[in-house]
Amino acid sequence: MLGKTLREVSAALKQGQVTPTELCQKCLSLIRKTKCLNAYITVSEEVALKQAEASEKRYKQGQSLGDLDGIPVAIKDNFSTSGIETTCASNMLKGYIPPYNATVVQKLLDQGALLMGKTNLDEFAMGSGSTDGVFGPVKNPWSYSKQYRERRQRDQQDASHWLITGGSSGGSAAAVAAFTCFAALGSDTGGSTRNPAAHCGVIGFKPTYGLVSRHGLIPLVNSMDVPGILTRCVDDTAVVLGVLAGHDPKDSTTVQDPGKPFVIPSLVDVSRLCVGIPKEYLVPELSSEVRSLWSQVADLFESEGAKVIEVSLPHTCYSIVCYHVLCTSEVASNMARFDGLQYGHRCDIDVSTEAMYAATRQEGFNDVVRGRILSGNFFLLKENYENYFVKAQKVRRLIMKDFVDVFDSGVDILLTPTTLSEAVPYVEFIKEDNRTRSAQDDIFTQAVNMAGLPAVNVPVALSKQGLPIGLQLIGRAFCDQQLLTVAKWLEKQVQFPVIQLQDLTDDGTLALENGKLTSVSLNQ
Repeated sequence: MLGKTLREVSAALKQGQVTPTELCQKCLSLIRKTKCLNAYITVSEEVALKQAEASEKRYKQGQSLGDLDGIPVAIKDNFSTSGIETTCASNMLKGYIPPYNATVVQKLLDQGALLMGKTNLDEFAMGSGSTDGVFGPVKNPWSYSKQYRERRQRDQQDASHWLITGGSSGGSAAAVAAFTCFAALGSDTGGSTRNPAAHCGVIGFKPTYGLVSRHGLIPLVNSMDVPGILTRCVDDTAVVLGVLAGHDPKDSTTVQDPGKPFVIPSLVDVSRLCVGIPKEYLVPELSSEVRSLWSQVADLFESEGAKVIEVSLPHTCYSIVCYHVLCTSEVASNMARFDGLQYGHRCDIDVSTEAMYAATRQEGFNDVVRGRILSGNFFLLKENYENYFVKAQKVRRLIMKDFVDVFDSGVDILLTPTTLSEAVPYVEFIKEDNRTRSAQDDIFTQAVNMAGLPAVNVPVALSKQGLPIGLQLIGRAFCDQQLLTVAKWLEKQVQFPVIQLQDLTDDGTLALENGKLTSVSLNQ
């Protein structure tokens, strides 16, 4: 049952083949079995079981709230959840329990979804590996997959070379990939949903900026933050998006009419599409396998009658620097609220207010967060403001114009890589500093956030090592339904394989039966 899609499980719930409580207990059991992945910071078992009980009563009375009623979901731990600790994986917010739900969380709960828990991330979502939070790194479920272990050169029992999930929504991606929930929320500021989705072999969707409310999402970069959706298939993403999209009076950036519902047709014709291939995305660092798959998928569109053309986004080369200036500047502003006075961590020093501020932030933030605050404050200094922040805003406008020009020329969808390569072992990933890693890993995703466009990662194939490789589709602003329609077509064409997850013990080693590896049963 856990291996089915959200829609299939919803149908099973309505037909009485399984109850919400049974489904909830199965997911909780699997969360415990896969504890070594460190996907969850908080498991809200008691809350989820109470929600399941209420859902069960509704089904018995024939009063189902919709397709999400009784469906287990997970929430990234930078969304406010009433009565449940929200930490942003930081010492600064350890013990903080919000008095309200983020709008997206409330919308899910209003539809009867079961909240399994809060997922792990990089501290305050600043990272691309989900390795920099205070609760430890997230391990990629594919590290323990049969596909990967059968193709590895090293001994299968060596658990030291586990793979990163990507970030910063790595906990949500791992939770979905490991079948512990059917959908999860992430946040996407520069690729933080699409990046881990690519590494974990799931769908990672970033909606158009303004389509989904940011209220209750603890901000990183207000002008780029978007709640993201992670699921195991495109149809499930559309179901969740249909619930989340819409105007929110608590978020002035949301649009009045998102054009719901988001219904994807079962038969998709791509012959009338014009697919653009940005030449600037063919960078030297791109792995040969990703490059080859990118070309193969372009050929696949062409073979179905779509027009595939090379396009230019000439200011792409400036996007990393531009993003860094704008991101750190907004981070410096947003992090100012964490001062030890209002909520969160507060140090014991009481010599002076200034000393308390400094010590609190030193203890509460890690090096990555403090580094971004320092950079942002430097760019915002009076003598630097015009040369850095204002110039970066102008470059951002040029990047946005590049996309507008391409779509105005007749292009419907852009096809690009999502990441430079497959997931890498943690021991290799940490050799680079956070800023370098983020610049490399988000090279194909950051510009989309600066332009406010919708984009989705679709897993297309396994690498020679048996690891997921995803490609990114980028659509026109507020054409999210068209984008998901094309993504569904691609998903159907590539037939990405299901992860064959091996049984794990609490310490992350593989369980053995009679000397042989065992697999997690998803049909029980």
